[in-house]
Amino acid sequence: MSKINTYLNSSKQTHIVTQNLDEVFSKTGNIYESIAIISKRSKQIAMELKNELYHKLEDMRTSHEEMEEIKESREQIELSKKYEKLAHPTIISTEEFLQDELEFRYREISSEKL
Repeated sequence: MSKINTYLNSSKQTHIVTQNLDEVFSKTGNIYESIAIISKRSKQIAMELKNELYHKLEDMRTSHEEMEEIKESREQIELSKKYEKLAHPTIISTEEFLQDELEFRYREISSEKL
C-alpha cells in the first residue's frame, strides 16, 4: 500500500484541533522535547509523501514535443485530489505521538563533547 493511501486511511482528523498540553508533556516529561519529536516525524512524513508523489507523477508524464500544450491525465488529477485530502503531516505526527505509535530515543553524548 502506498504511503498516501496509508495516511489517508489512518488519519482521523484533517483539521487542527487544540491539544491537551499535559498529555503531550507526559510522554517525555518536557514539552519542548515532545514538540521536537513531533516536528522531526512531521518532516519525515512530508518527505515520504513528497517523494512518492514525485515518483508517481514522473511515471505518468509523457513526452510531448509541443511545449505550449500541457495535458493532465485523469490519473494525475485523481492523485492530486487524494494528496489534497490528506491531513497535514504535523497533524498525522501529533496523532502518532499521542497514540504511542512513535519510537524515539536519546543520543548518547560522550563526555569528550561536554
